[in-house]
Amino acid sequence: MPRLPPLVRLGLAVRRGFGRFTPDPFVVAVAMTVVTLVAGALALGGGPSDLVNVVRMWSAPGGLWSLLAFAGQMSLMLTLGTALAAAPPVRRGLHALARLASGPRALVGLVAFVSCTLCLLNWSLGLVCGAMFARTAGDEARRRKFALHYPLLCAAGYAGMMVWHGGLSGTAPLKATTLADLTEVLGPDLAARVGPIALGHSLFGGLNLVVTVGLWLLAPLVFMALTPAEGADPDPQPAPGGGSPSPSDTSSETGPEEHVPSALPPEGALDRIERSPLVVWALAAPAAAALVFALEGSGGVDLNAINLALWVLALVLHGRPDALVRACDAGARACAGILLLFPLYGGIMGVMKGTGLAAALAGVFAAADPRAFTTLTFVSAGVLNLFVPSGGGQWAVQGPIVMSAALERGVDPTHALLAIAYGDQWTNMLQPFWAVPLLAITGVRARDIIGYCTLWMLAGGLWIAGCLFLASL
Repeated sequence: MPRLPPLVRLGLAVRRGFGRFTPDPFVVAVAMTVVTLVAGALALGGGPSDLVNVVRMWSAPGGLWSLLAFAGQMSLMLTLGTALAAAPPVRRGLHALARLASGPRALVGLVAFVSCTLCLLNWSLGLVCGAMFARTAGDEARRRKFALHYPLLCAAGYAGMMVWHGGLSGTAPLKATTLADLTEVLGPDLAARVGPIALGHSLFGGLNLVVTVGLWLLAPLVFMALTPAEGADPDPQPAPGGGSPSPSDTSSETGPEEHVPSALPPEGALDRIERSPLVVWALAAPAAAALVFALEGSGGVDLNAINLALWVLALVLHGRPDALVRACDAGARACAGILLLFPLYGGIMGVMKGTGLAAALAGVFAAADPRAFTTLTFVSAGVLNLFVPSGGGQWAVQGPIVMSAALERGVDPTHALLAIAYGDQWTNMLQPFWAVPLLAITGVRARDIIGYCTLWMLAGGLWIAGCLFLASL
């Protein structure tokens, strides 16, 4: 066995260590729920009646059930995304892209690069399609007999979730472009003092371009550095069989529905309707028109538009209603994690806001020296993201406190805004809330990828913190 580079040895060590001690995401969510309930009761006074009040906050419509619509959107996205990945043209395209990699390291780096690129365009697109490409890359690695640790590919497919808030779908920068949106979060007086922050100063400003482009380029390098050379991994783990088949497998182009045993009765009129492309186009045509109307009306891409686009593409590329329904079945079965976890995080967010814990946590570093203000805001935002895993929710909680403190200390409000955004994306690497769709699509466990994600989080966090500190000098 050749001597391994230091980063490769570190990657092997953390994947063994974290794999032993990282519980299932549902267990993590339950533990965080208990901690939040106890902390919320203590924040209100610590008496029995305070605990009762906190449980009421937790179970109120603004708590436990506040993310039901979002859970439905994400479940539909996972179902349709899985179906789209199973469409023969998409499989061929994904495998063709994976074949561009010359070896294991290049394949891992390519997955990280694609994930970050898609997340910069839209976070939901990057989350689902990054996972789909990671699974395809795993199939390609197995086909080409690369001795590769499949969870490393899956972690690379999740890497973009630490880049997204500096991209085109970044919630906080987009919500700060108009006085009306600022007033909704900051209140009229503070919003007037801050003033609208144009995207040319935030997302397309110098600081964000340096931070985000740096992360975009750093991600493939980090994951490639964590990949052992061909044959050097002491414990390779291939992708599980039964994933998206290689386009070289001719049976995958037709699917099981084509192989009808001769013993079955002849196809009737109802069977022909269920397999008719006319049914597909009867829905695809108005759905495509609705997508155009939605994009014209909103001026941007939201979750509903992404789901509608996935629906149209899945319909057209499968070509038959029965094929689409079968392809959606696997994605629908994978939605259990979303349906179980998202209500728990809704309850955590409700308690954090209702008891003032979120505001207290957001204000921990508000009195910092101006030269360290944005760096410490970034750290506090990262901690808060573990309890409020929502870009919009975090901006609503932390925005008023941070922006007011920034004005008092003469800190550029744009830099303070970006520090919140960077903290929100930073600890996504530890947050099972966002990893659930990827885990469902790729078939890995949280404990399999958490070590790699942590190393990427540390490397990216050092880059972000360094850029924020230098910008404040």
